[in-house]
Amino acid sequence: MRAREFARTGRAVSEVGLGCWQIGCRDWPDIDETVALRILHRAYDAGIRFFDTADIYGDGHSESLVGKFLSEIHDERPFVATKLGQASEPGGDANYRLDTMRDHATGSLQRIGGDALDLIQLHCIPVEQLRSGEVFSHLQTLRSEGLILSYGASVESMEEAELCLADPEISSLQIIFNIFRQKPIDILFERAQEKNLSLIIRLPLASGLLAGKFTTETVFAEDDHRNFNRDGQAFNVGETFAGLAFEKGLGLVEELRELLPVDMTMAQAAQRWILDHEAVTTIITGASRPEQAAENASVSDLPPLPPSLHERLSRFYQGHVRPHIRGPY
Repeated sequence: MRAREFARTGRAVSEVGLGCWQIGCRDWPDIDETVALRILHRAYDAGIRFFDTADIYGDGHSESLVGKFLSEIHDERPFVATKLGQASEPGGDANYRLDTMRDHATGSLQRIGGDALDLIQLHCIPVEQLRSGEVFSHLQTLRSEGLILSYGASVESMEEAELCLADPEISSLQIIFNIFRQKPIDILFERAQEKNLSLIIRLPLASGLLAGKFTTETVFAEDDHRNFNRDGQAFNVGETFAGLAFEKGLGLVEELRELLPVDMTMAQAAQRWILDHEAVTTIITGASRPEQAAENASVSDLPPLPPSLHERLSRFYQGHVRPHIRGPY
């Protein structure tokens, strides 16, 4: 597993990480705790040293699983990132007060364990809160108190990313980026490198579309966001299938299939494409089975895609995909 430097921390992280939204069993089908722990251990055994979770993933369940996993390993402790800002209590603007943020971060630390949180990220909070800048001051206070070591933000749009760039001490941005969602290349990547900012990539497979295994007959569980949030009914539509309508996405997958290398699966090629961008620090692909975590980790060992293919995929995105993306972008 190759590693990349995580900005302003003095640490390196695996370029393939594990997204822990799925194991929290919120907005995804249930995963048995035993299986979830096997996923975490298999990821670690495959070289993954970056784990991303959040306090609302199962109301702390994902963080607690990560904490239990950490207590079971005795070698190098991985880098663990979590998030705050969307908790139901107290909810709303009260979530962005210093005392509330301190309480929520303390709860995360108690569940994950350790002396301090490696990274805490604002979790797709309202743009008005980002614009005021007060939340960044609060995060700096939590860092000075020793509760967190570094902070970042998970954002929905490039407008939100640009607001975060104005903070001089932010370490990272978590963004949606994949073959179907290429806007950050032109808007964000160069500026992030200039500011020595790490980029954490979520939805690398566009909620599974870019694994290339879904069909019009695919049925998702009732509690799966790919069922109930297809058109943004519950939260930002961009978090489901990267903002594409499911049926449109299926058609685009078939067009894309003709462009990709025959010696890679679509999931491998999609993740390798992301890693070919040097501005990227790590990708946080989720897994519902231990084998998936290992398969995703193996992408780090694949050779880069040729420049000519990158050019074709750029033209494919501009001409076939971009006009169909919905939601803040």
